[in-house]
Amino acid sequence: MTGAEATAAAARALDRAGLPDPMREARLLLTFALGVEPLRLALILDQALSPDQQAAFDAAVGRRLLGRPISQIVGSRNFWGRNFKVTPDVLDPRPETETLIAAALALPPPQRLADLGTGSGILATTLLCHWPDATALASDISLPALQVAASNARDHGVADRLQLSLSDWWESVPGRFDLVVSNPPYISAAEMKMLDPGVRNWEPHLALSPGGDGLEAYRRIAAGIAAHLAPSGHALFEIGASQAEQVQSILLQGGPFQTSTLRDMDGRDRVIRVNWR
Repeated sequence: MTGAEATAAAARALDRAGLPDPMREARLLLTFALGVEPLRLALILDQALSPDQQAAFDAAVGRRLLGRPISQIVGSRNFWGRNFKVTPDVLDPRPETETLIAAALALPPPQRLADLGTGSGILATTLLCHWPDATALASDISLPALQVAASNARDHGVADRLQLSLSDWWESVPGRFDLVVSNPPYISAAEMKMLDPGVRNWEPHLALSPGGDGLEAYRRIAAGIAAHLAPSGHALFEIGASQAEQVQSILLQGGPFQTSTLRDMDGRDRVIRVNWR
């Protein structure tokens, strides 16, 4: 079977399973199975697959048919133009999170930034790549997540400017910061039951939901933000599309701040911006 024939067969199977964009996913999985650069795939689709290549491709497609996120199968996800390592210990980066990066890059470059609940480290690492004079502290309560973040920072050449801290929100985060960013868990317990099985069954629940109404992380962050935000600093927090009013109310309890809401490319509320009055 040629690569083109194998891709077409896999795309049909993925389509029958109701998975999105089956041909694109089939090509990604074949690229992974063959160990080639995506741009080279078109050049070799007419070549016959070896038994080992076919077996590797079939195994990857089988994992996807079980609902495993494609980023966990291939081990990476593109975010803001860079590839980041992804494992079952961290969230699969979402395109809507790029709204927070765009908002951060519209601000004056900070000297020191904090990324709370960093997960794979996509926020801190991406921003450090854009701001070569900045340093960052990235925290997470999960040691395996911090190990992924460390690997991503090394891959993108910013590890020497990124301090990683095993911390329950502000617990082990000292000092003040010109910029605080966070994509905390914000899915409520009720919403968790309705999540796509590919998310609910494969991504870390600790990074998806704090339980209850989904707002506990913002309460924890609000309790310490006044002590950690520099006088001219800003903070940016990703939120669920229906949470803007509630999250702003919580954050305003943390100090004399002003807040605004930024929308993602689909027009949904996605980021709360905070600064001192």
